[in-house]
Amino acid sequence: MTDVNYELYKVFYHVARSLSFSDAAAELFISQSAVSQSIKVLERRLGQTLFIRSTKRVSLTKEGEILFRHIEPAISLITKAENQLSSARETGEIQFKIAASDTLCRYFLVPHFNAFHKKYPDIHLKVINATSSGCAALLDENKADLIVSNAPNPTLGNSLKVVQLREFNDVFVASRTAYPFENETLSFRRLSTLPILMLDKVSTTSVFLHELFQKSSIDLVPGVELSSNDLLIDLAEIGLGIAFVPDFCVEARSNPDLFTIKTQEKVPPRKIVAAYDDSMPLSEPAKYFLNLLRGNEVPEE
Repeated sequence: MTDVNYELYKVFYHVARSLSFSDAAAELFISQSAVSQSIKVLERRLGQTLFIRSTKRVSLTKEGEILFRHIEPAISLITKAENQLSSARETGEIQFKIAASDTLCRYFLVPHFNAFHKKYPDIHLKVINATSSGCAALLDENKADLIVSNAPNPTLGNSLKVVQLREFNDVFVASRTAYPFENETLSFRRLSTLPILMLDKVSTTSVFLHELFQKSSIDLVPGVELSSNDLLIDLAEIGLGIAFVPDFCVEARSNPDLFTIKTQEKVPPRKIVAAYDDSMPLSEPAKYFLNLLRGNEVPEE
């Protein structure tokens, strides 16, 4: 078996990722000559040329590409573990980091936070607010142990373990006073002529609605784009437009003037999912919280 230590593979990883000996040296806080020497030693021990070097650029050989495909997930896994240990050492406490949108935090997660705290009073629960499309990046950067997201969500890659939690429906809601359509069924084309209040372009909800209208060959031009579903409903209540929001947000309102518009085209249901990096085992507190979300744990009184 070839005797190659971890540090040589680590240097290779940084050079292969940046395709720059100088950038790798800066990331590793060593000299460029040390990087070059490490790569030469690795190539000699493996009996393979890993990089094609020229005066202007560095590129991987076919053998280098094969090695990088195998090294990248291993180095990433080790780095995540080191970061977790470093975080625990620096803070002196065990953290459970969860990321979700403000809507999912408010309407779906808050009741479970209380149960989790009763079960694990000594564990610091860190809640990170991000859009559903931004949550997956937090897993990659080891800034979250578990995320809760709307689905479909194209940012949830195949490397993540995705657990379905529940379904929900998106609805168009409006003020009866401003939009007297309660006894009508509106088409998407008719709706597109009215001011639609919706989440901004970075949200999975916005992508979902635009794709829904495009299937009917309709280009949707929003009347208002915001980052809060609750604020969208507030604007709908005062008659500024028709809000496109999850049904569970509307159910929490008690305004008798607010109603759900019936549509000719069906709006498919979406899902709330939890996701985590399957290459890193979940801690017992994280498993407990996931089971709470799935309804498999009975909260302690």
